[in-house]
Amino acid sequence: MTKPEKTRKTLTISRRPGPVADNPATEQKRQRTGARARQVAQLQREQGKRHTAQGLTDSRQRDIESSAEIIHSDPGPSHDSALHGGSNPDVADAPRIRRQTRAPRTRNTEVFRMFASCPQGLEEVLTIELQALGFDDAQAGRAGCHFHADWTGMQRANLYSRLATRILLQVAEGPARSEDDILELARSTPWERWFGPEQSLRVDTSAIRSPMQSLQYCNLRAKDGICDRLRDREGARPDIDTVRPDARVHLFLTEDSATLYLDTSGESLFKRGWRLDKGEAPIRENLAAGLLALSGWDPAAALLDPFCGSGTILIEAAWIALGVPAGIWRPFGFERLRNHDARHWRDLKDDARAHIRTQLESPLVGVDLDAQAIEAAKSNLERAWLTPDSIRFEVGDARNTAPPADSGWIVTNPPYGQRLDTDDTDMWRAWSQALKRDFTDWQVDIITSDLSLPQKLRLKPLRRHPLYNGALDCRLFSFEMVKAGYRS
Repeated sequence: MTKPEKTRKTLTISRRPGPVADNPATEQKRQRTGARARQVAQLQREQGKRHTAQGLTDSRQRDIESSAEIIHSDPGPSHDSALHGGSNPDVADAPRIRRQTRAPRTRNTEVFRMFASCPQGLEEVLTIELQALGFDDAQAGRAGCHFHADWTGMQRANLYSRLATRILLQVAEGPARSEDDILELARSTPWERWFGPEQSLRVDTSAIRSPMQSLQYCNLRAKDGICDRLRDREGARPDIDTVRPDARVHLFLTEDSATLYLDTSGESLFKRGWRLDKGEAPIRENLAAGLLALSGWDPAAALLDPFCGSGTILIEAAWIALGVPAGIWRPFGFERLRNHDARHWRDLKDDARAHIRTQLESPLVGVDLDAQAIEAAKSNLERAWLTPDSIRFEVGDARNTAPPADSGWIVTNPPYGQRLDTDDTDMWRAWSQALKRDFTDWQVDIITSDLSLPQKLRLKPLRRHPLYNGALDCRLFSFEMVKAGYRS
């Protein structure tokens, strides 16, 4: 008896919405059966919610009516080259059947205002990246980029963006001249769409030129408003967890307004999931990707980092060259929200894996004087699912390093200032001599907080781009090593 009922339920969901409610006689007859009546009532409630939020288009109805389709799992990239690591639990070992038995959730087609945050100085290249991902309306803002996306677009932005720190979904905005305005704004926002009292919560607050006396108190009022809303609607308040919350909310204040965002990323996006050995002076992964973007590095060209440390720049470069999505091996905050469609998310990741290349076209080389840093880089290489020979890491001196190709890029984050206690003018001049002598037709890009570094190198930069490495105010200096362009 159970199996026929499941079949009837599947067929009922697959039909165009409406027939059950349009036939009162049929509806009354079905109410005589207790279990079946509960099933029908549940289906009617779901259909009613879908009709209230957004009508189904003819194309969506045709998708719903299709009974099933066979989807073969992606076998994944070949493991005999740059990528390795065996099977992944997210990829099925055999064909699976995806039954299209329910209408797509409303938020999959609803378009949201989004904000992708990033380190200051990367706004323009982040905008270019998002536009390349299909978000044509992306516009640079302060420390980030504004764009619009549906729910699937939000997931793709999290999965593919190498430069963003977080992907924030705007859920409410309003005037805020007092802390009570923040409370009312938070209380009137339908948080129950995204999470409930069964999930833990964290609220963070930031501001620009806000007249509020205490951001901590503003944060508390936002938190109270969210909890009051859920208590009134669902009878309980969520627990607060500042370490590993299920849901994160960001409050942003200006001179006269407040904006509430749902954090869809969870942990910061620069945490790719592979770096454990950071070395003495790490650079965050999204800043490393930003350096490569600003330098104009061609993934088909050679790349050398003569002060490679734990290998962050080169590992990011390898992932870029192979087309490995930045978030392919990490979890995201949206996976913990209500009504997360795990199957749809798995399909997005399977499609991303299917486009990963398996061969690097040009050499990637990392050199460092510190043997422990090189060991850390090799460990990170393995955790990034790259084969040991995909990047050549070796102990060596930048002043004696030979170019691995006739032309290419040097992109590096050398020791400087507060980061490490190194101020050896002779060393910089000796390295400069090596660059002039051996690296003709190479482009050199150096990030540093030492604004006098070009003078120490006796090189004139073509460009200087302001950046922040954490709290350090830095510049990315770009030099072009042209034959006979510099005196010895």
